[in-house]
Amino acid sequence: MVGADTAWIIVATALVLLMTLPGLALFYGGLVRSRNVLSVFMHCYAIACLMSVLWLVAGYSIAFGPGTSGYWGGLDKMFLDGVDADSLAGTLPEVLFFAFQMTFAIITPALIVGAYVERVSFGFVLLFSGLWMLLCYAPVVHWVWGGGFLADGGIFGETGLKDFAGGVVVHETAGIAALVLAVMLGPRRDTSKPPHNPGYVMIGAALLWVGWFGFNGGSQLAADGGAAMALTVTHISAATASLTWALWEKIRYGKASLVGIVTGTIAGLASITPASGFVGPVEALIIGGIAGILCQEAVRLIRNVLSIDDTLDVFAVHGVGGIFGTLMIAIFGAGSFAAQAGSLIIVGVFSVIVTIIIAMICKALVGLRVSDEIEQEGLDLAVHGERAYDHTS
Repeated sequence: MVGADTAWIIVATALVLLMTLPGLALFYGGLVRSRNVLSVFMHCYAIACLMSVLWLVAGYSIAFGPGTSGYWGGLDKMFLDGVDADSLAGTLPEVLFFAFQMTFAIITPALIVGAYVERVSFGFVLLFSGLWMLLCYAPVVHWVWGGGFLADGGIFGETGLKDFAGGVVVHETAGIAALVLAVMLGPRRDTSKPPHNPGYVMIGAALLWVGWFGFNGGSQLAADGGAAMALTVTHISAATASLTWALWEKIRYGKASLVGIVTGTIAGLASITPASGFVGPVEALIIGGIAGILCQEAVRLIRNVLSIDDTLDVFAVHGVGGIFGTLMIAIFGAGSFAAQAGSLIIVGVFSVIVTIIIAMICKALVGLRVSDEIEQEGLDLAVHGERAYDHTS
């Protein structure tokens, strides 16, 4: 099965990259005003490039190096030192495992883009994303997937945190960072305009859905029944959450929207991610069914009750979804509730502290947000010298 495992993870790596480019870029780009769509594309594209380089330089070593402290992997594998085409990570060529994990390191900081679009400079995007991936994301990867202190045999005993594909590692860390940045930045000057292109949103969500098969199915790191089950439950949760989001939207507001149903898709995908290696189709149906309503209510709470301008609802959808799915693993008996909840608290506190520190560094070096004039004009023209449309909205 070694050859089959390698072939599947090559495909899965391509699918996960598809999630960011072009999936997330289109999903986020359609949700902003037309004068900012190119800036969103630029943010996602540049993050993909920068994270790839930084993952090679040090990120992979911090996450999966041979460190023995339980807190970070060290720097022994910087620039893939000691890794060649014959090196193995389990049944996989290690260079392929590196590439697969690199696509996760790309999409995680890219998810945070949704919190600060339409009001930050390009320099902030690059500086924050690079520091955050190295200092927040990569250490958490080591804690959970690199044999660190939250894994089996760590501080929670024989049964550590169960996080199959990133409910804590990806969605909680990115969601909390998004919420912190939204609070620190303050709201946009004008939040009244609707998404400029719901069609982009739907196409982006569809690409994310397809790419998520690689995200969750690939996390089995083998071409076997476990990968097939992870793929299947991912699909069931996404489909169910889409329907319950639309139904709840119809009940609450009288109409079910395209943007709503595809946001439900993402909520279902985020929620099943940590559990996708531990549950079956019926459990996935339950997780997705609840997620479509839970995440929609989280959007309403953050926007309307707390008045936090997390622009594209990163925390409500990804953060809440990932946390919910992580806890459901214990509810369905596949993990220890103490390990699941305790790890969520530890990673949550760490993410808040590190995000605040990095944001303050960025504020001192490049500033947190653009001027009122640039925000009014739009980032496309003011920052990048380009415009997607002749009109503004």
